Amino acid sequence: MSADADLAPAPATVAPKPRRSRLLKRFVGSKAAVVSAIVLAVVLIAALGAPWLAPNDPFAIKLIQRLKPPGWVNSAGATFWLGTDALGRDVLSRLIYGARVSLIVAVSALAISGVIGLLLGLVSGYFGGVVDDIVMRIADIQLSFPTILLALAIMAVLGSGLDKLILVLGLTGWVQYGRIVRGQVLAIKQEEFVLAARATGERQWRILFQHILPNVWSPVIVVASFTMASNIVAEASLSFLGVGVSPSVPSWGTMLADGRQYIGIAEWLTIPAGLAISLTVLSINLLGDWLRDFLDPRLKNIL
Repeated sequence: MSADADLAPAPATVAPKPRRSRLLKRFVGSKAAVVSAIVLAVVLIAALGAPWLAPNDPFAIKLIQRLKPPGWVNSAGATFWLGTDALGRDVLSRLIYGARVSLIVAVSALAISGVIGLLLGLVSGYFGGVVDDIVMRIADIQLSFPTILLALAIMAVLGSGLDKLILVLGLTGWVQYGRIVRGQVLAIKQEEFVLAARATGERQWRILFQHILPNVWSPVIVVASFTMASNIVAEASLSFLGVGVSPSVPSWGTMLADGRQYIGIAEWLTIPAGLAISLTVLSINLLGDWLRDFLDPRLKNIL
């Protein structure tokens, strides 16, 4: 071989794009995802900063200023940008505090249902047999009832309350996590790295949480994004029906319930809460769609 050939530079190799860089590039390239993230950021800021952002006390009842239109200014000089409700409370302040209630319910119920569904799905898919049969039969029984009707029936018995609502939505939402995780585990437990871990005598729980669990996160994250949106709708629906949070608590659902009888003469009581629910749920669903596409292994090499 000649000396020139020995000195020839090695062919350049293209380094794979870092996952964080690819994530940012894909995110910025999606206008729907960016706009959705901005909307959710506004809702999150409103929820966290409600005591400082709310212009008036959302609980203060003043019948003398009931059903005032948007932009009304009282004798003290306070401006009610979205008007007042039937009890004279500031609609804008209640709207801001309503974001806090919706996010608390959505995230807390999501955590409960996610943990229960993840654990039951792991155990059911890995051990199979009688354990799998019992878990899946319970899931089938629960799926035979519409979730909102099941939650409505339980709340009608337990009574209204924020803690009870979170618990009910958490306990009724685990099925979709359990079924998806079970399907993933059934496939993953036949992989070579799991079989090798079994052959080396590793404990079953170590195999579950160290080898299998990290490989089921992608579908769980996608399901969680859609579940969060459905929890917000469920909270608003149950509160609208009077079995969700207490009527005195500022909630988007209770705002809709309070304003429905005045919709012909005071539409500002229902429109802001309806728009808040619609935009928040739409934004979460759009981000969930984008996240599902990003985590799809068939699309990983597009960019």
